[in-house]
Amino acid sequence: MNQDQLLADFAAKNGFSGKGHLCVALHITRLARKKGLPIREEDLLARSNGQVAGLGRAAIQRILADHGIQRILAEEGGRTSRGSIDYAQRFSAFLNAHLEFDLESVENWWAQRVREFFESRPFVLHFDPAKSLRFVVQDLLNQATKRQQEHPGATYAGTVLQHLIGAKLQIVLPDHKIEHHGASVSDIASSRPGDFVIANTAIHATTSPSKALLRKCKANLNAGLKPLIITIAGAAVYADTLANGAGIADRVDVFEAVQFIAGNLYELSGFSTSEIRVKTADLIEVYNRIVNEHERDQSLLISIL
Repeated sequence: MNQDQLLADFAAKNGFSGKGHLCVALHITRLARKKGLPIREEDLLARSNGQVAGLGRAAIQRILADHGIQRILAEEGGRTSRGSIDYAQRFSAFLNAHLEFDLESVENWWAQRVREFFESRPFVLHFDPAKSLRFVVQDLLNQATKRQQEHPGATYAGTVLQHLIGAKLQIVLPDHKIEHHGASVSDIASSRPGDFVIANTAIHATTSPSKALLRKCKANLNAGLKPLIITIAGAAVYADTLANGAGIADRVDVFEAVQFIAGNLYELSGFSTSEIRVKTADLIEVYNRIVNEHERDQSLLISIL
């Protein structure tokens, strides 16, 4: 087996899949890179408390930062787990048995496992009745935006926005057949009039309004459709500016997404605080169903706390 296969086999047999395990593997690998192989027992454990020497959040985050990962893997970096010593000793013994390993490549391998760990985590809607509903929804979009920033080229924010809008339309208009599409199938690049077409309205859900989108809106108008743009806070003003430059500002509606979603949740709940959580849970249930049917990336799912 090659090095990557040996690492994968070790991880599978020893249960190195949780965040604490990943912290230990990264820390021990960095220790080996600094001090060389074989790893000595006296370098592994701290004399003062018997814990893994140097293991903690700050140390792990420095390693992750070297790999372009900014998210926090574990608040304590695996330090408080009594099992950390056993895992550290097992992984050290494994590395000591493979003195030929390229340790930089080993660290890269574990960093990739961390990326996969993060990517497998669903988004979390933190429902707090003390917070405004707009804040709750905005926090969800902020999570998607942050994950997108950590993965250049990805479109998490736009995908979450599109399917949240689709879920809301599904709930508000139960008698209409709402067609959903994978977010990779852009309506701008396709022949579809919009992300959603309901009656004579073409709805465009986007985090980044563009001139291409306004050309699509013009095409909507020429086809007898009413264009409606739903976008994130801040981008709504830019969409209005683009519409004005295209000469159709008075014929295109632009809504801010969080208000668009939160407003309907209030109406559906009858403005009852006890019902708002129920309707929000309904929205997320429909959203998750859409993701399961139209997206391959399960990390787009949303859980509720």
